Amino acid sequence: MCRWAAYRGDPLYLEELVSSPAHSLIEQSHCATRAKTATNGDGFGIAWYGDRPEPGRYRDILPAWSDCNLKSLARQIRSPLFLAHVRAATGGGTRRDNCHPFVHENWSFQHNGQISNFDRLRRPMESMLDDQLFHARGGTTDSELLFLLALQFGLPSNPFAAISEAIGFAEGLSVHLTGSALVRFTAAFSDGKSLYAVRYATDRKAPTLYASPVGIGYCLVSEPLNDDIDAWTEVPDGSAVLIDDMGVHITPFQPEKRASAGPQAPLTIPA
Repeated sequence: MCRWAAYRGDPLYLEELVSSPAHSLIEQSHCATRAKTATNGDGFGIAWYGDRPEPGRYRDILPAWSDCNLKSLARQIRSPLFLAHVRAATGGGTRRDNCHPFVHENWSFQHNGQISNFDRLRRPMESMLDDQLFHARGGTTDSELLFLLALQFGLPSNPFAAISEAIGFAEGLSVHLTGSALVRFTAAFSDGKSLYAVRYATDRKAPTLYASPVGIGYCLVSEPLNDDIDAWTEVPDGSAVLIDDMGVHITPFQPEKRASAGPQAPLTIPA
């Protein structure tokens, strides 16, 4: 499983999440503590927003710990909203086009998880894309395809509904073609203004997600960046997260066409 971090707030140097903390994202790339595999060495990527609507992006297939450019960029780039990812491949080759974050116009997206039986589902999932989004697909991962499906289903107008429909479509297709469905999905995505995240799994075993204030803003991470346990709030499985000018909002999430899991009390992230 991959590890990722994301931030929204007053401009912050990327190194504050990527390289400086005791358990930074680079540290997690070779020593993750809350994942099935400790090593995430199949590439990395960062996407950050500045003065232009579309994000800047840097990706490579080297392990994050061995790329001197990553530390240098993270020390120099200051951004109010950015995503960073280290990859442990569950499908798709180790190539730059398969490294997260994925971007399309002003949107960026990174994911930790997988779709079971993706080799059986890939072609019918791709057939749902219009020509523009189909030709925008550069890699071979299930993550990128879920992102493009969400764009197809209206991500810019209703982000959580689009993600819900994309996951629900994958689950329904899997049941139809294989008799079962398993999607594990912990992802962050942004339009350059707000930061969104979803933690969900068909089997209620979604990859981990934590939230915490950092500087004058908030970050979302796969696992805490330090040992200050009280500073980190675990986001429950089956949750949608929105970080905007008003703070952090956590609400229940279920894919479309799936039965509701029942009410869930809102969480409060300490300021």
